[in-house]
Amino acid sequence: MLKLKCVFLTSCSVEWGPSLCHHLILLPVLKCFLVILHTLVLSRCEFFFCPCVQFTVTPLCCPSRSSILSGRYPHNHGVRNNSVSGNCSSAGWQKGPESEALPVYLSKQKYQTFFAGKYLNQYGSKAGGGVGHVPLGWDQWHALVGNSQYYNYTLSVNGKEEKHGDVYEKDYLPDLIRNRSLQFLDNRSPQHPFFLMLSLPAPHSPWTAAPQYQKEFSDVKAPRDGSFDKPGKDKHWLLRQPTNPMPNSSVGFLDEAYRKRWRTLLSVDDLVEMLVQKLKDIKELNNTYIFYTSDNGYHTGQFSLPIDKRQLYEFDIRVPLLVRGPGIKANITVQAPVLNIDLTPTILDIAGTNLSSVNTDGFSYLPLMAPSLRNGSARSFFLVEYSGEGQSTEDPSCPKLGPGVSECFPDCVCEDAFNNTYACVRALEGPNDLQYCEFADSESFVEVYNMTSDPHQLENIVKKVDPAVLQAMNQRLIKLQSCVGSSCREVKGLFFIYDRLTFAFTPRLSKNPPAFYHHIERKKADLEDKV
Repeated sequence: MLKLKCVFLTSCSVEWGPSLCHHLILLPVLKCFLVILHTLVLSRCEFFFCPCVQFTVTPLCCPSRSSILSGRYPHNHGVRNNSVSGNCSSAGWQKGPESEALPVYLSKQKYQTFFAGKYLNQYGSKAGGGVGHVPLGWDQWHALVGNSQYYNYTLSVNGKEEKHGDVYEKDYLPDLIRNRSLQFLDNRSPQHPFFLMLSLPAPHSPWTAAPQYQKEFSDVKAPRDGSFDKPGKDKHWLLRQPTNPMPNSSVGFLDEAYRKRWRTLLSVDDLVEMLVQKLKDIKELNNTYIFYTSDNGYHTGQFSLPIDKRQLYEFDIRVPLLVRGPGIKANITVQAPVLNIDLTPTILDIAGTNLSSVNTDGFSYLPLMAPSLRNGSARSFFLVEYSGEGQSTEDPSCPKLGPGVSECFPDCVCEDAFNNTYACVRALEGPNDLQYCEFADSESFVEVYNMTSDPHQLENIVKKVDPAVLQAMNQRLIKLQSCVGSSCREVKGLFFIYDRLTFAFTPRLSKNPPAFYHHIERKKADLEDKV
């Protein structure tokens, strides 16, 4: 039986949203994808992708990457943030979820495995085991030490330290990943299938474009639609503290960041083109699944937040997912929600692994992409969870907010805080789409959005929704926060909510809001007085 091959490409911090190709992917600089999606004819790459509606279950690099590798929600793999103390590439991660991650199962199926690029933010640190630590299951290992860089970095090459400088031809990391992946394909054994995971730093900061692309997109600006520079009224206090409208200095900064991010992605485009050509040359393209996605989204000016991720909103949790491979028809979009915890079981399904033997919270979406190959069903709700990070001392950029905040800009806009800790349940069924979020803070703050009528999440409707609906969502959230394995994969809908809101999640106005709303308002006023 022919074993199918797989190439998995991930970028760092790419958001899904409107673009030149009719709202299918935000970053049209990926020319292969742009031409395929926009014109729906064969591009210069000569193959089709199936775009899917994908969400990350947590909007931060290390926890999200840990979810991709393990197929588990953060509450089950234990990685809370980008620090070793938050379990990022910690000994606990390495002895636990990493030892049962995607490459381990692929190795059991005799796959030749190759990794290159950014792994986890704390990988290679002394506390994380140093460069000598090579995770189980990888035959070829070319992992970046630490967070995204383009020059002047260190790699762990099969457990040996390899230092790089600032010479474009030999050191530019996106091109190095490309060249070593092509070399791996040339040297592979034709007798065994292969899996490549290419983890590009682009478009993460420091946004260093290749020399030939440094003047591209000089007239591009961040999109001004949706929630761009809108006040974060009725939202958690962290969204209420930015200056609105943003000062010109912040707008100029985020526009330049946006241009630089696009420029770095041109090298990803080059990688895709050369990789596809190589697969054609070695006659493996028709036997290979190719995935492109990101670990989390990104915002540039939404709700007057300059640049970052970490928030519960669509711009930070929704990411691109493009897939091409056997059984996937051209010119289709999978509308059912796919999560990053579904990537590992999907790839293992492609590899022929018995998924009942794998400890994951996600499930294979191969039936959704290629229904001719599998039967399956789609989920109607899912969990998003995040543990906020803050500093124990006040930030010099924003002393007035005191300790507990982080990621602060000079004009005293902080992107994160200890109490930016939340959990959300997203409920979808047919045209209905509702998001319910609870914060772990002194306010017991709640945000609710009707994503059908308010896709940009401009209005928190918590005070307008029938309290019975809020109670039902709260109960679903509690169950999801404690789910493990198969209990995370329940697909039946929130029927109680649909009984209460029988028409497209049109919220029922409550003439007498429950007393806890007044309690929340008092708490909010007290906190605002302190801030």
